[in-house]
Amino acid sequence: MEIPMIDFDKLDGEKRAETMALLHQACEKWGFFQIENHGVDKKLMEKVKHLVNVHYEESMKRSFYESRIAKALEDKETRSNIDWESSFFIWHRPTSNIDGLMNLSEDLRKTMDEYIAQLVKLAEKLSVLMCENLGLEKGYIREAFSGNAGPSVGTKVAKYPQCPRPELVRGLREHTDAGGIILLLQDDQVPGLEFFKDGEWVVIPPSKNNTIFVNTGDQIEILSNGRYKSVLHRVMADKNGSRLSIATFYNPSGDAIISPAPKLLYPNHFRFQDYLKLYATTKFADKGPRFESMKNMANEHHSLRA
Repeated sequence: MEIPMIDFDKLDGEKRAETMALLHQACEKWGFFQIENHGVDKKLMEKVKHLVNVHYEESMKRSFYESRIAKALEDKETRSNIDWESSFFIWHRPTSNIDGLMNLSEDLRKTMDEYIAQLVKLAEKLSVLMCENLGLEKGYIREAFSGNAGPSVGTKVAKYPQCPRPELVRGLREHTDAGGIILLLQDDQVPGLEFFKDGEWVVIPPSKNNTIFVNTGDQIEILSNGRYKSVLHRVMADKNGSRLSIATFYNPSGDAIISPAPKLLYPNHFRFQDYLKLYATTKFADKGPRFESMKNMANEHHSLRA
């Protein structure tokens, strides 16, 4: 099963319509896809991965293998309530906590800030493209996510350490993501990520050439009224290597009020006889304008009752 690859270079040429259609299908049918030629500096991406790996080796690896989680596998029983991961979370926007995190080198802090500045631009470009495909105003998602302080951005930095008994534990248990648009910089050697599609688990291969892997979260599914999907995924533990995962979340702010975009809602609270009356004069026309007319009619009736 070939995972959709969206080439952002094609958005400015004669293949724009084809590329937009591929993105729309990926959001509707898959809930995950890859982006190449995304505009994020690849040398910067390599530096982020290198510095995170160094930080893990120096400050996280030993404590993980001495932890309760690691020792829980010693009795050789399946563990369904723990995740075989070593991670920390960085908040970037609206306020940053990176300076308060212990043991991070100044180089890692600075490099991560530079990377996130570029990644936020990519997330917002992606949100505009999604809006275009959904027929919404181009800033709709960003506005919906903004609340009083703008969208929230944070990064989960994780290593899924080499596991002596991967059959007993998940790297990360099955879940969907609570937020909006998730942009993943992941390992280029060690596999483990899997997404659920059409009744089976799809293995996501390690990312080559610093492509960015994207999935849509629960809030995009809600905002799109179910058009775009938030998909179940997991990480499998690996016996042969440690997997790197740097997942950045472009989310609503905590005070943002989320609801389906009104334009994407079906008409509701109308009398069937009113629909039949309109249908009689529009039967052989596209149903989309008919639905819009019924929404407007229902809204007018609601306003009169209020």
